[in-house]
Formats: sequence, C-alpha cells, structure tokens
Amino acid sequence: MTYVDGEIPAIFFLITFFGFIFLSIIQYKNTGKSLETIFLSILAALFLISYLGLVIYG
Repeated sequence: MTYVDGEIPAIFFLITFFGFIFLSIIQYKNTGKSLETIFLSILAALFLISYLGLVIYG
C-alpha cells in the first residue's frame, strides 16, 4: 500500500478531468444542453486548471 502523506498526486486531477469530459459527452448526447451538462463541463474545466496549476507551479 502506498502512502501519500497528505499530498494529492497531480495525475488524479487529470484522470478526474477525463472522467468529467466523458460524462459531459454522454449527458450532452442524452439530454442536449442542460444544466447538468454545463455543470459537468465546468467541473472538467476546474479539474484541468487544477492539474495544470499543480504541474506548472508544483
């Protein structure tokens, strides 16, 4: 078992970003442009910005 010691690896943010993108695409195909689709897209953008911030400034 690996221990992180309170630090979140940047790759978790990248994996979560791809997950939110995948969910956004599925949601958009099923319901079109809805509040949930916009919310998932905003979350994806937030996690991408977090990943880039950790990679560049971390």
